[in-house]
Amino acid sequence: MVRARDDLCINVPTFFKCPISLDVMKSPVSLCTGVTYDRSSIQRWLDAGNNTCPATMQLLQTKDFVPNRTLQSLIQIWSDSLRHSNLPSPDQLLLTVAQLETHSLRSASLTKLLHFATDSHHNKLFLAKLEGFVNQLIRFLHNVHDGGLIVRANIQFLEQVVLLLGLILDSVEDRDGLRNSLLKGNKQSLDSLLLVLQRGGCDSRIASARILQFIAADAESKILLAEKEGVVAELLKSAAPENDPALVEAALASLIAISAPKRNKLKLVSLGAVKALSRLLAEAKLGAAAVEKVLKLVEAASSTREGRKEICEDAACVAAVLSKVLKVSSVATEHAVTTLWSVCYLFRDRKAQEAVTQANGLTKILLLMQSNCAPQVRQMCTDLLKIFRVNSKSCLTCYDTKTTHIMPF
Repeated sequence: MVRARDDLCINVPTFFKCPISLDVMKSPVSLCTGVTYDRSSIQRWLDAGNNTCPATMQLLQTKDFVPNRTLQSLIQIWSDSLRHSNLPSPDQLLLTVAQLETHSLRSASLTKLLHFATDSHHNKLFLAKLEGFVNQLIRFLHNVHDGGLIVRANIQFLEQVVLLLGLILDSVEDRDGLRNSLLKGNKQSLDSLLLVLQRGGCDSRIASARILQFIAADAESKILLAEKEGVVAELLKSAAPENDPALVEAALASLIAISAPKRNKLKLVSLGAVKALSRLLAEAKLGAAAVEKVLKLVEAASSTREGRKEICEDAACVAAVLSKVLKVSSVATEHAVTTLWSVCYLFRDRKAQEAVTQANGLTKILLLMQSNCAPQVRQMCTDLLKIFRVNSKSCLTCYDTKTTHIMPF
Protein backbone atom coordinates (compact mmCIF):
# COMPACT_ATOMS: atom_id res chain seq x y z
CA MET A 1 0.00 0.00 0.00
CA VAL A 2 1.28 3.47 -0.93
CA ARG A 3 0.00 6.63 0.78
CA ALA A 4 -0.19 9.32 -1.90
CA ARG A 5 -1.69 11.96 0.30
CA ASP A 6 -2.90 12.17 3.85
CA ASP A 7 -6.37 11.03 2.83
CA LEU A 8 -5.62 8.79 -0.20
CA CYS A 9 -4.25 5.27 -0.26
CA ILE A 10 -3.47 3.27 -3.40
CA ASN A 11 -3.14 -0.50 -3.48
CA VAL A 12 -0.39 -1.62 -5.88
CA PRO A 13 -0.80 -5.29 -6.90
CA THR A 14 2.27 -7.49 -6.85
CA PHE A 15 1.20 -9.23 -10.09
CA PHE A 16 -1.14 -8.56 -12.98
CA LYS A 17 -3.79 -10.78 -14.50
CA CYS A 18 -5.02 -10.73 -18.06
CA PRO A 19 -8.61 -9.41 -18.15
CA ILE A 20 -9.51 -12.03 -20.76
CA SER A 21 -8.06 -15.25 -19.34
CA LEU A 22 -7.40 -14.15 -15.74
CA ASP A 23 -3.98 -15.78 -16.09
CA VAL A 24 -0.92 -14.14 -14.57
CA MET A 25 0.64 -12.21 -17.43
CA LYS A 26 4.12 -13.07 -18.74
CA SER A 27 4.43 -10.72 -21.71
CA PRO A 28 2.20 -7.66 -21.30
CA VAL A 29 1.11 -5.68 -24.35
CA SER A 30 -0.33 -2.19 -23.97
CA LEU A 31 -3.31 -1.38 -26.17
CA CYS A 32 -4.61 2.02 -27.15
CA THR A 33 -7.42 1.59 -24.63
CA GLY A 34 -5.01 1.70 -21.70
CA VAL A 35 -5.97 -1.85 -20.67
CA THR A 36 -3.19 -4.42 -20.59
CA TYR A 37 -3.65 -7.96 -21.87
CA ASP A 38 -1.50 -11.03 -22.16
CA ARG A 39 -0.25 -11.45 -25.73
CA SER A 40 -1.20 -15.12 -25.98
CA SER A 41 -4.74 -14.33 -24.76
CA ILE A 42 -5.09 -11.64 -27.42
CA GLN A 43 -3.96 -14.15 -30.03
CA ARG A 44 -6.55 -16.70 -28.85
CA TRP A 45 -9.21 -13.96 -28.87
CA LEU A 46 -8.42 -13.11 -32.49
CA ASP A 47 -8.02 -16.76 -33.55
CA ALA A 48 -11.52 -17.44 -32.21
CA GLY A 49 -12.86 -15.18 -34.96
CA ASN A 50 -13.33 -11.99 -32.95
CA ASN A 51 -12.61 -8.77 -34.81
CA THR A 52 -13.42 -6.34 -32.00
CA CYS A 53 -11.47 -4.90 -29.10
CA PRO A 54 -12.18 -7.03 -25.99
CA ALA A 55 -12.35 -3.86 -23.84
CA THR A 56 -14.51 -1.50 -25.93
CA MET A 57 -16.02 -4.04 -28.39
CA GLN A 58 -15.25 -1.58 -31.18
CA LEU A 59 -14.34 -2.98 -34.62
CA LEU A 60 -10.58 -3.42 -35.09
CA GLN A 61 -9.05 -1.87 -38.22
CA THR A 62 -6.41 -4.59 -38.32
CA LYS A 63 -5.59 -7.81 -36.49
CA ASP A 64 -1.85 -7.34 -36.83
CA PHE A 65 0.20 -7.13 -33.63
CA VAL A 66 2.10 -3.91 -33.03
CA PRO A 67 5.50 -4.62 -31.41
CA ASN A 68 6.18 -3.11 -28.03
CA ARG A 69 8.27 -0.12 -29.13
CA THR A 70 9.43 0.70 -25.61
CA LEU A 71 10.73 -2.82 -25.07
CA GLN A 72 12.39 -2.84 -28.49
CA SER A 73 14.08 0.48 -27.73
CA LEU A 74 15.40 -0.83 -24.41
CA ILE A 75 16.75 -3.96 -26.08
CA GLN A 76 18.45 -1.85 -28.78
CA ILE A 77 20.00 0.49 -26.20
CA TRP A 78 21.27 -2.48 -24.21
CA SER A 79 22.65 -4.14 -27.34
CA ASP A 80 24.41 -0.93 -28.45
CA SER A 81 25.90 -0.35 -25.03
CA LEU A 82 27.17 -3.92 -24.92
CA ARG A 83 28.76 -3.56 -28.33
CA HIS A 84 30.36 -0.21 -27.54
CA SER A 85 31.62 -1.49 -24.19
CA ASN A 86 33.72 -4.08 -26.06
CA LEU A 87 35.35 -1.50 -28.34
CA PRO A 88 38.92 -0.51 -27.53
CA SER A 89 39.77 2.93 -26.18
CA PRO A 90 42.01 5.20 -28.31
CA ASP A 91 45.10 4.14 -26.33
CA GLN A 92 44.17 0.48 -26.64
CA LEU A 93 43.58 0.94 -30.36
CA LEU A 94 47.02 2.45 -30.91
CA LEU A 95 48.54 -0.44 -28.98
CA THR A 96 46.61 -2.90 -31.15
CA VAL A 97 47.94 -1.25 -34.32
CA ALA A 98 51.48 -1.36 -32.90
CA GLN A 99 51.06 -5.09 -32.21
CA LEU A 100 50.67 -5.68 -35.95
CA GLU A 101 54.46 -5.57 -36.10
CA THR A 102 54.59 -8.67 -33.87
CA HIS A 103 53.97 -11.76 -35.97
CA SER A 104 52.33 -13.80 -33.21
CA LEU A 105 49.85 -11.01 -32.39
CA ARG A 106 48.84 -10.00 -35.92
CA SER A 107 45.78 -12.18 -36.36
CA ALA A 108 44.28 -11.23 -32.99
CA SER A 109 45.05 -7.55 -33.61
CA LEU A 110 43.40 -7.63 -37.04
CA THR A 111 40.30 -9.24 -35.52
CA LYS A 112 40.02 -6.38 -33.01
CA LEU A 113 40.55 -3.77 -35.71
CA LEU A 114 37.90 -5.39 -37.92
CA HIS A 115 35.44 -5.24 -35.03
CA PHE A 116 36.32 -1.58 -34.47
CA ALA A 117 36.01 -0.61 -38.17
CA THR A 118 32.69 -2.42 -38.60
CA ASP A 119 31.08 -0.44 -35.76
CA SER A 120 30.78 2.97 -37.43
CA HIS A 121 31.84 5.21 -40.30
CA HIS A 122 33.72 7.40 -37.81
CA ASN A 123 35.87 4.43 -36.83
CA LYS A 124 36.65 3.65 -40.47
CA LEU A 125 37.69 7.26 -41.00
CA PHE A 126 39.88 7.13 -37.87
CA LEU A 127 41.77 4.08 -39.13
CA ALA A 128 42.11 5.47 -42.66
CA LYS A 129 43.72 8.65 -41.31
CA LEU A 130 45.98 6.84 -38.86
CA GLU A 131 49.53 7.49 -40.02
CA GLY A 132 51.14 4.48 -41.66
CA PHE A 133 48.16 2.15 -41.10
CA VAL A 134 47.05 1.80 -44.74
CA ASN A 135 50.67 1.32 -45.85
CA GLN A 136 51.02 -1.42 -43.26
CA LEU A 137 48.04 -3.28 -44.73
CA ILE A 138 49.52 -2.96 -48.22
CA ARG A 139 52.86 -4.33 -46.97
CA PHE A 140 50.98 -7.35 -45.64
CA LEU A 141 49.53 -7.91 -49.11
CA HIS A 142 53.03 -7.70 -50.57
CA ASN A 143 54.84 -9.94 -48.13
CA VAL A 144 52.41 -12.76 -47.30
CA HIS A 145 53.90 -15.02 -50.01
CA ASP A 146 56.73 -17.13 -48.64
CA GLY A 147 58.78 -18.53 -51.51
CA GLY A 148 55.63 -19.19 -53.53
CA LEU A 149 54.21 -21.47 -50.82
CA ILE A 150 50.77 -20.41 -49.60
CA VAL A 151 49.38 -22.19 -46.55
CA ARG A 152 45.86 -21.98 -45.15
CA ALA A 153 47.00 -19.74 -42.29
CA ASN A 154 48.32 -17.24 -44.83
CA ILE A 155 44.99 -17.24 -46.67
CA GLN A 156 43.07 -16.56 -43.46
CA PHE A 157 45.48 -13.75 -42.64
CA LEU A 158 45.07 -12.34 -46.16
CA GLU A 159 41.29 -12.45 -45.78
CA GLN A 160 41.53 -10.32 -42.64
CA VAL A 161 43.78 -7.79 -44.37
CA VAL A 162 41.54 -7.57 -47.45
CA LEU A 163 38.38 -7.26 -45.33
CA LEU A 164 39.90 -4.43 -43.30
CA LEU A 165 41.23 -2.65 -46.38
CA GLY A 166 37.82 -3.02 -48.03
CA LEU A 167 36.11 -1.45 -45.02
CA ILE A 168 38.27 1.69 -44.95
CA LEU A 169 38.67 1.98 -48.74
CA ASP A 170 36.14 4.79 -49.17
CA SER A 171 37.61 6.77 -46.26
CA VAL A 172 41.17 6.98 -47.60
CA GLU A 173 42.04 10.57 -48.64
CA ASP A 174 45.00 9.84 -50.95
CA ARG A 175 43.10 7.53 -53.29
CA ASP A 176 45.54 7.86 -56.18
CA GLY A 177 48.44 7.05 -53.90
CA LEU A 178 46.64 3.96 -52.64
CA ARG A 179 45.93 2.80 -56.21
CA ASN A 180 49.58 3.26 -57.19
CA SER A 181 50.72 1.31 -54.15
CA LEU A 182 48.36 -1.55 -54.89
CA LEU A 183 48.98 -1.69 -58.63
CA LYS A 184 52.45 -0.41 -59.44
CA GLY A 185 54.45 -0.58 -56.25
CA ASN A 186 54.48 -4.35 -56.04
CA LYS A 187 52.59 -6.82 -58.27
CA GLN A 188 52.31 -9.24 -55.34
CA SER A 189 49.38 -7.22 -54.01
CA LEU A 190 47.39 -8.33 -57.07
CA ASP A 191 48.49 -11.92 -56.41
CA SER A 192 47.11 -11.62 -52.89
CA LEU A 193 43.79 -10.14 -54.05
CA LEU A 194 43.46 -12.87 -56.67
CA LEU A 195 44.22 -15.56 -54.09
CA VAL A 196 41.47 -14.27 -51.80
CA LEU A 197 39.09 -14.14 -54.76
CA GLN A 198 39.90 -17.78 -55.54
CA ARG A 199 40.02 -19.33 -52.08
CA GLY A 200 38.54 -16.89 -49.60
CA GLY A 201 35.14 -16.78 -47.93
CA CYS A 202 32.19 -14.85 -49.33
CA ASP A 203 32.81 -11.59 -47.42
CA SER A 204 36.52 -11.46 -48.24
CA ARG A 205 35.82 -12.23 -51.92
CA ILE A 206 33.37 -9.32 -52.00
CA ALA A 207 36.02 -7.07 -50.44
CA SER A 208 38.62 -8.27 -52.98
CA ALA A 209 36.27 -7.52 -55.88
CA ARG A 210 35.59 -4.05 -54.48
CA ILE A 211 39.32 -3.33 -54.19
CA LEU A 212 39.87 -4.46 -57.79
CA GLN A 213 37.06 -2.13 -58.88
CA PHE A 214 38.71 0.67 -56.90
CA ILE A 215 42.04 0.06 -58.64
CA ALA A 216 40.47 0.17 -62.14
CA ALA A 217 40.24 3.97 -62.27
CA ASP A 218 41.94 4.79 -65.56
CA ALA A 219 42.73 3.12 -68.88
CA GLU A 220 46.22 2.03 -67.83
CA SER A 221 45.08 0.38 -64.61
CA LYS A 222 42.17 -1.32 -66.37
CA ILE A 223 44.52 -2.84 -68.95
CA LEU A 224 47.02 -3.95 -66.30
CA LEU A 225 44.26 -5.68 -64.33
CA ALA A 226 42.89 -7.43 -67.42
CA GLU A 227 46.39 -8.61 -68.34
CA LYS A 228 46.90 -10.07 -64.88
CA GLU A 229 46.37 -13.78 -65.44
CA GLY A 230 43.26 -15.07 -63.68
CA VAL A 231 41.66 -11.80 -62.55
CA VAL A 232 38.92 -11.52 -65.19
CA ALA A 233 38.30 -15.28 -65.23
CA GLU A 234 37.93 -15.41 -61.46
CA LEU A 235 35.56 -12.44 -61.42
CA LEU A 236 33.39 -14.26 -63.98
CA LYS A 237 33.36 -17.35 -61.74
CA SER A 238 32.38 -15.19 -58.78
CA ALA A 239 29.40 -13.89 -60.79
CA ALA A 240 27.91 -17.38 -61.19
CA PRO A 241 24.17 -17.72 -60.34
CA GLU A 242 24.82 -20.15 -57.47
CA ASN A 243 26.92 -17.60 -55.55
CA ASP A 244 25.74 -15.10 -52.98
CA PRO A 245 23.89 -12.18 -54.66
CA ALA A 246 26.15 -9.63 -52.94
CA LEU A 247 29.24 -11.38 -54.31
CA VAL A 248 27.67 -11.59 -57.78
CA GLU A 249 26.94 -7.85 -57.79
CA ALA A 250 30.42 -6.94 -56.53
CA ALA A 251 32.05 -9.10 -59.22
CA LEU A 252 29.84 -7.57 -61.93
CA ALA A 253 30.73 -4.03 -60.79
CA SER A 254 34.42 -4.90 -60.95
CA LEU A 255 34.04 -6.43 -64.43
CA ILE A 256 32.28 -3.28 -65.67
CA ALA A 257 35.12 -1.12 -64.35
CA ILE A 258 37.79 -3.31 -65.97
CA SER A 259 36.07 -3.91 -69.32
CA ALA A 260 35.94 -0.30 -70.59
CA PRO A 261 38.88 -0.57 -73.05
CA LYS A 262 38.09 -2.51 -76.24
CA ARG A 263 40.94 -4.98 -75.75
CA ASN A 264 39.50 -5.84 -72.33
CA LYS A 265 36.05 -6.39 -73.84
CA LEU A 266 37.62 -8.84 -76.27
CA LYS A 267 39.27 -10.73 -73.42
CA LEU A 268 35.97 -10.81 -71.55
CA VAL A 269 34.24 -12.33 -74.58
CA SER A 270 37.06 -14.83 -75.17
CA LEU A 271 36.65 -16.11 -71.60
CA GLY A 272 32.98 -17.00 -72.20
CA ALA A 273 31.35 -13.94 -70.70
CA VAL A 274 28.32 -14.03 -73.04
CA LYS A 275 27.24 -17.52 -71.98
CA ALA A 276 27.94 -16.71 -68.33
CA LEU A 277 25.88 -13.52 -68.47
CA SER A 278 23.08 -15.25 -70.37
CA ARG A 279 22.95 -17.87 -67.62
CA LEU A 280 22.79 -15.14 -64.99
CA LEU A 281 19.83 -13.49 -66.70
CA ALA A 282 17.99 -16.78 -67.09
CA GLU A 283 18.71 -18.51 -63.77
CA ALA A 284 19.68 -16.06 -61.04
CA LYS A 285 17.21 -14.17 -58.88
CA LEU A 286 18.93 -10.81 -58.97
CA GLY A 287 17.88 -7.37 -57.82
CA ALA A 288 17.37 -4.51 -60.24
CA ALA A 289 20.87 -3.10 -59.72
CA ALA A 290 22.51 -6.45 -60.48
CA VAL A 291 20.38 -7.03 -63.61
CA GLU A 292 21.37 -3.56 -64.84
CA LYS A 293 25.03 -4.52 -64.44
CA VAL A 294 24.56 -7.80 -66.32
CA LEU A 295 22.83 -6.04 -69.22
CA LYS A 296 25.50 -3.35 -69.28
CA LEU A 297 28.16 -6.04 -69.70
CA VAL A 298 26.14 -7.73 -72.47
CA GLU A 299 25.87 -4.35 -74.18
CA ALA A 300 29.63 -3.92 -73.86
CA ALA A 301 30.15 -7.34 -75.47
CA SER A 302 27.80 -6.41 -78.32
CA SER A 303 30.05 -3.49 -79.22
CA THR A 304 32.70 -5.94 -80.50
CA ARG A 305 32.45 -8.21 -83.54
CA GLU A 306 33.36 -11.27 -81.48
CA GLY A 307 30.81 -10.40 -78.85
CA ARG A 308 28.03 -9.92 -81.38
CA LYS A 309 28.85 -13.30 -82.91
CA GLU A 310 28.57 -14.98 -79.50
CA ILE A 311 25.27 -13.22 -78.75
CA CYS A 312 23.71 -13.96 -82.13
CA GLU A 313 24.65 -17.65 -81.99
CA ASP A 314 22.99 -17.97 -78.59
CA ALA A 315 19.23 -17.56 -79.09
CA ALA A 316 18.72 -18.01 -75.34
CA CYS A 317 20.90 -14.96 -74.70
CA VAL A 318 18.88 -12.79 -77.09
CA ALA A 319 15.63 -14.01 -75.52
CA ALA A 320 16.97 -13.40 -72.00
CA VAL A 321 17.96 -9.83 -72.90
CA LEU A 322 14.54 -9.21 -74.47
CA SER A 323 12.78 -10.60 -71.40
CA LYS A 324 14.20 -7.78 -69.25
CA VAL A 325 12.65 -5.02 -71.39
CA LEU A 326 10.01 -3.18 -69.31
CA LYS A 327 10.50 -5.67 -66.47
CA VAL A 328 13.31 -4.27 -64.31
CA SER A 329 14.02 -0.55 -64.65
CA SER A 330 14.44 2.16 -67.28
CA VAL A 331 18.22 1.73 -67.08
CA ALA A 332 17.97 -2.03 -67.65
CA THR A 333 15.53 -1.48 -70.52
CA GLU A 334 17.91 0.96 -72.22
CA HIS A 335 20.84 -1.49 -71.95
CA ALA A 336 18.68 -4.31 -73.35
CA VAL A 337 17.31 -2.26 -76.24
CA THR A 338 20.80 -1.00 -77.14
CA THR A 339 22.04 -4.58 -77.38
CA LEU A 340 19.07 -5.66 -79.51
CA TRP A 341 19.44 -2.58 -81.72
CA SER A 342 23.15 -3.34 -82.20
CA VAL A 343 22.74 -6.98 -83.29
CA CYS A 344 19.39 -6.70 -85.11
CA TYR A 345 19.43 -3.27 -86.75
CA LEU A 346 22.99 -1.97 -86.88
CA PHE A 347 24.57 -5.25 -87.99
CA ARG A 348 21.42 -6.96 -89.33
CA ASP A 349 22.15 -10.42 -87.96
CA ARG A 350 19.47 -12.83 -89.22
CA LYS A 351 19.77 -15.25 -86.28
CA ALA A 352 19.29 -12.48 -83.73
CA GLN A 353 16.29 -11.13 -85.65
CA GLU A 354 14.69 -14.58 -85.69
CA ALA A 355 15.32 -15.03 -81.97
CA VAL A 356 13.64 -11.69 -81.21
CA THR A 357 10.69 -12.53 -83.46
CA GLN A 358 10.17 -15.94 -81.83
CA ALA A 359 10.27 -14.32 -78.37
CA ASN A 360 7.43 -11.95 -79.35
CA GLY A 361 9.85 -9.04 -79.53
CA LEU A 362 7.64 -6.97 -81.82
CA THR A 363 4.97 -6.69 -79.14
CA LYS A 364 7.57 -5.70 -76.56
CA ILE A 365 8.94 -2.99 -78.84
CA LEU A 366 5.47 -1.59 -79.53
CA LEU A 367 4.63 -1.53 -75.82
CA LEU A 368 7.90 0.19 -75.04
CA MET A 369 7.22 2.89 -77.63
CA GLN A 370 3.89 3.59 -75.94
CA SER A 371 5.58 4.03 -72.57
CA ASN A 372 7.37 7.07 -71.26
CA CYS A 373 10.78 5.93 -72.50
CA ALA A 374 13.81 8.10 -73.22
CA PRO A 375 14.08 9.70 -76.70
CA GLN A 376 17.14 7.65 -77.64
CA VAL A 377 15.33 4.44 -76.65
CA ARG A 378 12.31 5.46 -78.70
CA GLN A 379 14.52 6.08 -81.74
CA MET A 380 16.14 2.66 -81.41
CA CYS A 381 12.69 1.09 -81.15
CA THR A 382 11.67 2.89 -84.35
CA ASP A 383 14.71 1.47 -86.10
CA LEU A 384 13.91 -2.02 -84.81
CA LEU A 385 10.33 -1.77 -86.09
CA LYS A 386 11.68 -1.17 -89.58
CA ILE A 387 13.51 -4.49 -89.32
CA PHE A 388 10.54 -6.43 -88.02
CA ARG A 389 8.06 -5.24 -90.60
CA VAL A 390 5.97 -8.10 -91.90
CA ASN A 391 3.89 -8.36 -95.03
CA SER A 392 0.12 -8.27 -94.89
CA LYS A 393 -0.17 -12.00 -95.44
CA SER A 394 1.86 -12.86 -92.35
CA CYS A 395 -0.10 -10.30 -90.39
CA LEU A 396 -3.36 -12.00 -91.33
CA THR A 397 -1.90 -15.37 -90.40
CA CYS A 398 -1.34 -14.34 -86.81
CA TYR A 399 -4.44 -12.14 -86.61
CA ASP A 400 -6.89 -14.05 -84.41
CA THR A 401 -10.37 -12.52 -84.08
CA LYS A 402 -14.06 -13.44 -84.07
CA THR A 403 -15.07 -10.26 -85.90
CA THR A 404 -17.16 -10.82 -89.06
CA HIS A 405 -15.80 -8.85 -92.00
CA ILE A 406 -18.55 -7.69 -94.35
CA MET A 407 -17.29 -7.08 -97.85
CA PRO A 408 -19.11 -4.47 -100.03
CA PHE A 409 -19.14 -6.84 -103.06
